[in-house]
Amino acid sequence: MVDDSAVIRGLVTRILEAETDILVVASVGDGSRALKSLENDPTIEVVLLDIEMPVMDGLTALPRLLEIDPDIKVIMSSTLTLQNADVSMRAMSMGAADYIPKPTSMTGVSGSQDFKRDVIEKVRVLGSARREKSGLPDVSSAPQKSAPLARPKPGEKPEVRPGLYRNKPIVLREASRLSPLVVAIGSSTGGPQALFELFEQLENSVKLPIFITQHMPPTFTTILAERINRLTDGNCNEAVDGEPVLEGRVYVAPGDYHMTVKIKNGDKFVQLDQSPPENFCRPAVDPMYRSMATAYGGRVLGVILTGMGSDGFKGGEVLVEAGGTIIAQDDDTSVVWGMPGAVATGGLCSAVLPLKQIAPTIKRLVAGEKL
Repeated sequence: MVDDSAVIRGLVTRILEAETDILVVASVGDGSRALKSLENDPTIEVVLLDIEMPVMDGLTALPRLLEIDPDIKVIMSSTLTLQNADVSMRAMSMGAADYIPKPTSMTGVSGSQDFKRDVIEKVRVLGSARREKSGLPDVSSAPQKSAPLARPKPGEKPEVRPGLYRNKPIVLREASRLSPLVVAIGSSTGGPQALFELFEQLENSVKLPIFITQHMPPTFTTILAERINRLTDGNCNEAVDGEPVLEGRVYVAPGDYHMTVKIKNGDKFVQLDQSPPENFCRPAVDPMYRSMATAYGGRVLGVILTGMGSDGFKGGEVLVEAGGTIIAQDDDTSVVWGMPGAVATGGLCSAVLPLKQIAPTIKRLVAGEKL
Protein backbone atom coordinates (compact mmCIF):
# COMPACT_ATOMS: atom_id res chain seq x y z
CA MET A 1 0.00 0.00 0.00
CA VAL A 2 1.57 3.28 -1.14
CA ASP A 3 -0.34 6.45 -0.22
CA ASP A 4 0.66 9.63 1.55
CA SER A 5 -2.51 9.48 3.67
CA ALA A 6 -2.01 7.21 6.66
CA VAL A 7 -5.78 7.17 7.18
CA ILE A 8 -6.46 5.90 3.64
CA ARG A 9 -3.69 3.32 3.97
CA GLY A 10 -5.30 2.08 7.16
CA LEU A 11 -8.81 1.96 5.70
CA VAL A 12 -7.75 0.12 2.55
CA THR A 13 -5.55 -2.27 4.52
CA ARG A 14 -8.53 -3.22 6.68
CA ILE A 15 -10.66 -3.77 3.56
CA LEU A 16 -8.04 -6.04 2.00
CA GLU A 17 -7.08 -7.97 5.12
CA ALA A 18 -10.71 -8.79 5.84
CA GLU A 19 -10.19 -11.28 2.99
CA THR A 20 -8.54 -14.50 4.09
CA ASP A 21 -6.30 -14.77 1.02
CA ILE A 22 -4.86 -11.21 0.98
CA LEU A 23 -2.05 -9.91 3.18
CA VAL A 24 -0.75 -6.33 3.19
CA VAL A 25 2.97 -6.75 3.90
CA ALA A 26 4.01 -3.07 3.65
CA SER A 27 2.25 0.28 4.05
CA VAL A 28 4.28 3.37 3.13
CA GLY A 29 3.72 7.04 2.39
CA ASP A 30 5.73 7.74 -0.75
CA GLY A 31 7.36 6.17 -3.79
CA SER A 32 10.90 6.07 -2.43
CA ARG A 33 9.76 3.98 0.54
CA ALA A 34 7.87 1.73 -1.85
CA LEU A 35 11.12 1.03 -3.71
CA LYS A 36 12.86 0.09 -0.47
CA SER A 37 9.97 -2.15 0.54
CA LEU A 38 10.08 -4.02 -2.77
CA GLU A 39 13.87 -4.39 -2.60
CA ASN A 40 13.58 -5.82 0.92
CA ASP A 41 10.65 -8.15 0.23
CA PRO A 42 10.70 -10.02 -3.10
CA THR A 43 7.48 -11.85 -2.19
CA ILE A 44 5.37 -8.74 -2.86
CA GLU A 45 3.04 -9.47 -5.78
CA VAL A 46 0.83 -6.38 -6.08
CA VAL A 47 1.49 -2.69 -5.42
CA LEU A 48 -1.42 -0.29 -4.93
CA LEU A 49 0.22 3.00 -5.90
CA ASP A 50 -1.13 6.50 -5.28
CA ILE A 51 -0.28 9.17 -7.88
CA GLU A 52 0.18 12.39 -5.91
CA MET A 53 2.68 11.98 -3.05
CA PRO A 54 5.59 13.95 -1.58
CA VAL A 55 9.25 12.91 -1.97
CA MET A 56 8.48 10.63 -4.94
CA ASP A 57 5.14 10.51 -6.76
CA GLY A 58 3.58 7.42 -8.26
CA LEU A 59 4.48 8.11 -11.88
CA THR A 60 8.15 8.54 -10.95
CA ALA A 61 8.14 5.41 -8.79
CA LEU A 62 6.40 3.17 -11.36
CA PRO A 63 9.30 2.50 -13.78
CA ARG A 64 11.69 2.01 -10.87
CA LEU A 65 9.37 -0.56 -9.27
CA LEU A 66 9.17 -2.40 -12.59
CA GLU A 67 12.95 -2.25 -12.90
CA ILE A 68 13.30 -4.00 -9.54
CA ASP A 69 10.65 -6.58 -10.46
CA PRO A 70 9.38 -6.58 -14.08
CA ASP A 71 6.58 -9.00 -13.13
CA ILE A 72 5.17 -6.94 -10.26
CA LYS A 73 1.52 -5.96 -10.75
CA VAL A 74 1.02 -2.25 -10.11
CA ILE A 75 -2.46 -0.80 -9.67
CA MET A 76 -2.60 3.00 -9.87
CA SER A 77 -4.93 4.70 -7.41
CA SER A 78 -6.25 8.21 -7.86
CA THR A 79 -9.29 10.41 -7.45
CA LEU A 80 -11.44 10.79 -10.54
CA THR A 81 -10.19 13.97 -12.18
CA LEU A 82 -9.18 14.61 -15.79
CA GLN A 83 -5.58 15.19 -14.74
CA ASN A 84 -5.37 12.01 -12.66
CA ALA A 85 -7.14 10.00 -15.38
CA ASP A 86 -4.55 11.23 -17.89
CA VAL A 87 -1.69 10.35 -15.53
CA SER A 88 -3.20 6.91 -14.88
CA MET A 89 -3.46 6.30 -18.63
CA ARG A 90 0.19 7.29 -19.01
CA ALA A 91 1.06 4.92 -16.18
CA MET A 92 -0.68 2.02 -17.90
CA SER A 93 1.22 2.74 -21.11
CA MET A 94 4.39 2.56 -18.96
CA GLY A 95 3.54 -0.85 -17.53
CA ALA A 96 0.97 -0.42 -14.76
CA ALA A 97 -1.52 -3.30 -14.86
CA ASP A 98 -4.66 -1.42 -13.87
CA TYR A 99 -6.15 1.53 -11.99
CA ILE A 100 -8.69 2.14 -9.24
CA PRO A 101 -10.69 5.38 -8.98
CA LYS A 102 -10.33 6.44 -5.35
CA PRO A 103 -13.33 8.03 -3.57
CA THR A 104 -12.79 11.69 -2.73
CA SER A 105 -13.73 11.30 0.94
CA MET A 106 -12.72 9.02 3.79
CA THR A 107 -16.39 8.03 4.09
CA GLY A 108 -16.33 6.96 0.46
CA VAL A 109 -13.24 4.80 0.98
CA SER A 110 -14.69 3.05 4.02
CA GLY A 111 -18.32 2.94 2.95
CA SER A 112 -18.44 2.50 -0.83
CA GLN A 113 -19.29 -1.11 -1.66
CA ASP A 114 -18.24 -0.54 -5.27
CA PHE A 115 -14.77 0.61 -4.18
CA LYS A 116 -14.40 -2.29 -1.76
CA ARG A 117 -15.40 -4.85 -4.38
CA ASP A 118 -13.16 -3.18 -7.00
CA VAL A 119 -10.01 -3.07 -4.89
CA ILE A 120 -10.44 -6.61 -3.53
CA GLU A 121 -11.16 -8.14 -6.93
CA LYS A 122 -8.30 -6.38 -8.72
CA VAL A 123 -5.73 -7.18 -6.05
CA ARG A 124 -6.86 -10.80 -5.92
CA VAL A 125 -7.03 -11.38 -9.67
CA LEU A 126 -3.78 -9.59 -10.50
CA GLY A 127 -1.99 -11.28 -7.61
CA SER A 128 -3.18 -14.67 -8.83
CA ALA A 129 -2.16 -13.84 -12.41
CA ARG A 130 1.30 -12.89 -11.17
CA ARG A 131 1.65 -16.16 -9.25
CA GLU A 132 0.48 -18.33 -12.11
CA LYS A 133 2.76 -16.71 -14.69
CA SER A 134 5.64 -17.08 -12.23
CA GLY A 135 4.92 -20.79 -11.81
CA LEU A 136 3.81 -20.41 -8.20
CA PRO A 137 0.74 -22.13 -6.74
CA ASP A 138 -2.43 -20.09 -6.60
CA VAL A 139 -3.33 -18.71 -3.18
CA SER A 140 -6.49 -20.81 -3.22
CA SER A 141 -4.29 -23.87 -2.69
CA ALA A 142 -2.13 -22.25 0.00
CA PRO A 143 -2.87 -22.20 3.74
CA GLN A 144 -5.40 -19.48 4.55
CA LYS A 145 -5.09 -16.89 7.29
CA SER A 146 -8.31 -18.09 8.89
CA ALA A 147 -11.57 -19.49 7.53
CA PRO A 148 -11.94 -20.27 3.82
CA LEU A 149 -13.47 -17.65 1.55
CA ALA A 150 -17.16 -17.15 2.10
CA ARG A 151 -19.62 -17.72 -0.71
CA PRO A 152 -20.83 -14.45 -2.30
CA LYS A 153 -24.17 -13.24 -0.97
CA PRO A 154 -27.09 -12.74 -3.38
CA GLY A 155 -26.39 -9.70 -5.54
CA GLU A 156 -22.68 -9.65 -4.75
CA LYS A 157 -20.05 -9.96 -7.46
CA PRO A 158 -18.64 -13.51 -7.46
CA GLU A 159 -14.96 -14.14 -7.13
CA VAL A 160 -13.18 -14.36 -10.49
CA ARG A 161 -9.82 -16.08 -10.70
CA PRO A 162 -7.61 -15.55 -13.74
CA GLY A 163 -6.79 -19.23 -13.99
CA LEU A 164 -10.45 -20.19 -14.37
CA TYR A 165 -10.04 -21.05 -18.07
CA ARG A 166 -6.38 -22.10 -18.20
CA ASN A 167 -7.04 -25.78 -17.68
CA LYS A 168 -9.83 -25.91 -20.26
CA PRO A 169 -9.12 -26.70 -23.92
CA ILE A 170 -9.50 -23.98 -26.53
CA VAL A 171 -12.36 -24.84 -28.87
CA LEU A 172 -12.30 -23.07 -32.25
CA ARG A 173 -15.10 -22.64 -34.77
CA GLU A 174 -15.06 -21.78 -38.45
CA ALA A 175 -14.90 -18.08 -39.26
CA SER A 176 -17.60 -16.38 -41.29
CA ARG A 177 -17.12 -16.55 -45.04
CA LEU A 178 -18.45 -13.00 -45.34
CA SER A 179 -16.08 -10.08 -44.89
CA PRO A 180 -17.06 -7.93 -41.89
CA LEU A 181 -18.80 -4.56 -42.13
CA VAL A 182 -17.92 -3.55 -38.55
CA VAL A 183 -15.32 -4.35 -35.88
CA ALA A 184 -16.40 -4.53 -32.22
CA ILE A 185 -13.72 -4.71 -29.50
CA GLY A 186 -14.24 -5.58 -25.83
CA SER A 187 -11.58 -5.25 -23.12
CA SER A 188 -11.05 -4.70 -19.41
CA THR A 189 -7.96 -5.15 -17.20
CA GLY A 190 -4.89 -4.43 -19.31
CA GLY A 191 -7.14 -3.20 -22.11
CA PRO A 192 -5.77 0.34 -22.57
CA GLN A 193 -2.24 -0.95 -23.16
CA ALA A 194 -3.54 -3.58 -25.59
CA LEU A 195 -5.71 -1.04 -27.42
CA PHE A 196 -2.82 1.39 -27.88
CA GLU A 197 -0.64 -1.34 -29.36
CA LEU A 198 -3.48 -2.61 -31.55
CA PHE A 199 -4.22 0.79 -33.08
CA GLU A 200 -0.55 1.56 -33.59
CA GLN A 201 -0.36 -1.62 -35.69
CA LEU A 202 -3.62 -0.99 -37.54
CA GLU A 203 -2.09 2.27 -38.82
CA ASN A 204 -5.52 3.72 -39.59
CA SER A 205 -5.88 1.18 -42.41
CA VAL A 206 -9.29 -0.27 -41.47
CA LYS A 207 -12.00 1.85 -43.09
CA LEU A 208 -14.89 0.22 -41.27
CA PRO A 209 -16.65 1.54 -38.15
CA ILE A 210 -14.84 0.28 -35.05
CA PHE A 211 -16.59 0.15 -31.67
CA ILE A 212 -14.72 -0.19 -28.36
CA THR A 213 -16.24 -1.12 -25.01
CA GLN A 214 -13.53 -0.87 -22.35
CA HIS A 215 -14.52 -1.28 -18.70
CA MET A 216 -13.75 2.22 -17.41
CA PRO A 217 -15.46 4.94 -15.42
CA PRO A 218 -16.37 8.36 -16.81
CA THR A 219 -13.40 10.72 -17.34
CA PHE A 220 -11.12 7.74 -17.99
CA THR A 221 -13.01 6.87 -21.19
CA THR A 222 -12.64 10.50 -22.30
CA ILE A 223 -8.85 10.25 -21.96
CA LEU A 224 -8.83 6.81 -23.60
CA ALA A 225 -10.69 8.17 -26.64
CA GLU A 226 -8.32 11.15 -26.87
CA ARG A 227 -5.27 8.87 -26.88
CA ILE A 228 -6.70 6.53 -29.50
CA ASN A 229 -7.68 9.61 -31.51
CA ARG A 230 -3.99 10.50 -31.79
CA LEU A 231 -3.27 7.01 -33.16
CA THR A 232 -6.06 7.21 -35.77
CA ASP A 233 -5.37 10.63 -37.32
CA GLY A 234 -8.35 12.18 -35.57
CA ASN A 235 -10.86 9.43 -36.34
CA CYS A 236 -11.76 8.41 -32.77
CA ASN A 237 -14.21 9.97 -30.35
CA GLU A 238 -16.13 9.12 -27.22
CA ALA A 239 -19.48 8.05 -28.62
CA VAL A 240 -22.42 10.50 -28.60
CA ASP A 241 -26.00 9.34 -28.32
CA GLY A 242 -27.79 9.52 -31.66
CA GLU A 243 -24.73 10.14 -33.84
CA PRO A 244 -24.59 8.30 -37.19
CA VAL A 245 -22.34 5.30 -37.71
CA LEU A 246 -19.71 6.33 -40.27
CA GLU A 247 -17.05 4.41 -42.17
CA GLY A 248 -13.55 4.73 -40.71
CA ARG A 249 -14.71 6.11 -37.36
CA VAL A 250 -13.72 4.66 -33.97
CA TYR A 251 -16.34 4.93 -31.21
CA VAL A 252 -15.45 4.51 -27.52
CA ALA A 253 -18.27 3.72 -25.08
CA PRO A 254 -18.45 6.48 -22.44
CA GLY A 255 -18.08 5.46 -18.81
CA ASP A 256 -21.39 4.57 -17.13
CA TYR A 257 -23.21 4.10 -20.47
CA HIS A 258 -23.86 1.00 -22.53
CA MET A 259 -23.13 1.58 -26.23
CA THR A 260 -25.24 -0.15 -28.88
CA VAL A 261 -26.06 0.29 -32.59
CA LYS A 262 -29.65 0.81 -33.74
CA ILE A 263 -31.26 1.12 -37.15
CA LYS A 264 -33.84 3.77 -38.09
CA ASN A 265 -35.12 4.32 -41.62
CA GLY A 266 -32.32 2.13 -42.90
CA ASP A 267 -29.57 4.20 -41.24
CA LYS A 268 -27.42 3.02 -38.37
CA PHE A 269 -26.82 5.23 -35.35
CA VAL A 270 -25.24 5.00 -31.90
CA GLN A 271 -27.45 4.60 -28.86
CA LEU A 272 -26.20 5.20 -25.32
CA ASP A 273 -28.27 4.16 -22.33
CA GLN A 274 -28.02 3.59 -18.60
CA SER A 275 -29.95 0.35 -18.45
CA PRO A 276 -28.80 -1.89 -15.58
CA PRO A 277 -25.14 -3.00 -15.53
CA GLU A 278 -24.37 -6.37 -17.08
CA ASN A 279 -21.61 -8.53 -15.62
CA PHE A 280 -21.45 -5.75 -12.99
CA CYS A 281 -20.22 -3.40 -15.73
CA ARG A 282 -21.55 -0.33 -17.50
CA PRO A 283 -20.45 -0.06 -20.25
CA ALA A 284 -20.55 -3.78 -20.97
CA VAL A 285 -19.56 -5.79 -24.03
CA ASP A 286 -22.60 -8.10 -24.06
CA PRO A 287 -25.21 -5.46 -25.03
CA MET A 288 -22.87 -4.07 -27.70
CA TYR A 289 -22.47 -7.55 -29.24
CA ARG A 290 -26.20 -8.28 -29.16
CA SER A 291 -26.95 -5.04 -30.98
CA MET A 292 -24.24 -5.76 -33.57
CA ALA A 293 -25.81 -9.13 -34.35
CA THR A 294 -29.15 -7.40 -34.95
CA ALA A 295 -27.74 -4.49 -36.97
CA TYR A 296 -25.16 -6.35 -39.07
CA GLY A 297 -26.13 -10.03 -38.93
CA GLY A 298 -23.13 -12.23 -39.64
CA ARG A 299 -20.90 -9.44 -40.91
CA VAL A 300 -19.40 -8.56 -37.55
CA LEU A 301 -15.81 -9.12 -36.42
CA GLY A 302 -15.68 -9.29 -32.64
CA VAL A 303 -12.37 -8.93 -30.81
CA ILE A 304 -11.96 -9.80 -27.14
CA LEU A 305 -8.82 -8.46 -25.49
CA THR A 306 -7.37 -8.94 -22.00
CA GLY A 307 -9.73 -8.55 -19.06
CA MET A 308 -11.10 -10.17 -15.92
CA GLY A 309 -14.52 -11.76 -15.77
CA SER A 310 -16.51 -13.12 -18.71
CA ASP A 311 -18.19 -10.06 -20.23
CA GLY A 312 -18.61 -10.64 -23.95
CA PHE A 313 -19.40 -14.34 -23.65
CA LYS A 314 -23.21 -14.18 -23.64
CA GLY A 315 -23.29 -11.44 -26.25
CA GLY A 316 -20.68 -13.38 -28.20
CA GLU A 317 -23.00 -16.40 -28.31
CA VAL A 318 -25.64 -14.24 -30.00
CA LEU A 319 -23.02 -12.81 -32.34
CA VAL A 320 -21.69 -16.15 -33.62
CA GLU A 321 -25.19 -17.62 -33.88
CA ALA A 322 -25.95 -14.75 -36.27
CA GLY A 323 -22.89 -15.79 -38.30
CA GLY A 324 -20.31 -13.36 -36.92
CA THR A 325 -16.66 -14.08 -36.15
CA ILE A 326 -14.79 -13.60 -32.86
CA ILE A 327 -11.03 -13.60 -32.30
CA ALA A 328 -9.44 -13.39 -28.85
CA GLN A 329 -6.13 -12.43 -27.30
CA ASP A 330 -4.11 -15.37 -26.02
CA ASP A 331 -3.21 -16.17 -22.41
CA ASP A 332 0.49 -15.38 -22.64
CA THR A 333 0.01 -11.77 -23.81
CA SER A 334 -3.05 -10.99 -21.65
CA VAL A 335 -2.71 -9.26 -18.30
CA VAL A 336 -5.71 -11.35 -17.19
CA TRP A 337 -7.10 -14.16 -19.34
CA GLY A 338 -10.67 -13.90 -18.13
CA MET A 339 -12.80 -12.38 -20.90
CA PRO A 340 -10.73 -13.85 -23.76
CA GLY A 341 -10.44 -17.16 -21.91
CA ALA A 342 -14.22 -17.40 -21.59
CA VAL A 343 -14.85 -17.09 -25.35
CA ALA A 344 -11.78 -19.15 -26.29
CA THR A 345 -12.76 -22.17 -24.17
CA GLY A 346 -16.49 -21.69 -24.75
CA GLY A 347 -16.34 -22.52 -28.45
CA LEU A 348 -17.00 -18.98 -29.71
CA CYS A 349 -13.61 -18.09 -31.23
CA SER A 350 -12.24 -18.65 -34.69
CA ALA A 351 -8.71 -17.70 -33.59
CA VAL A 352 -6.82 -17.13 -30.31
CA LEU A 353 -3.77 -14.98 -31.02
CA PRO A 354 -0.89 -13.10 -29.40
CA LEU A 355 -1.60 -9.38 -29.28
CA LYS A 356 0.90 -8.60 -32.05
CA GLN A 357 -0.97 -10.89 -34.46
CA ILE A 358 -4.43 -9.44 -33.89
CA ALA A 359 -4.06 -6.26 -35.99
CA PRO A 360 -2.68 -8.13 -39.05
CA THR A 361 -5.52 -10.65 -38.70
CA ILE A 362 -8.13 -7.87 -38.56
CA LYS A 363 -6.65 -6.37 -41.73
CA ARG A 364 -6.80 -9.73 -43.54
CA LEU A 365 -10.38 -10.47 -42.53
CA VAL A 366 -11.55 -6.96 -43.44
CA ALA A 367 -9.87 -7.43 -46.85
CA GLY A 368 -11.93 -10.59 -47.39
CA GLU A 369 -9.07 -13.02 -46.84
CA LYS A 370 -9.35 -16.19 -44.74
CA LEU A 371 -7.81 -16.74 -41.32
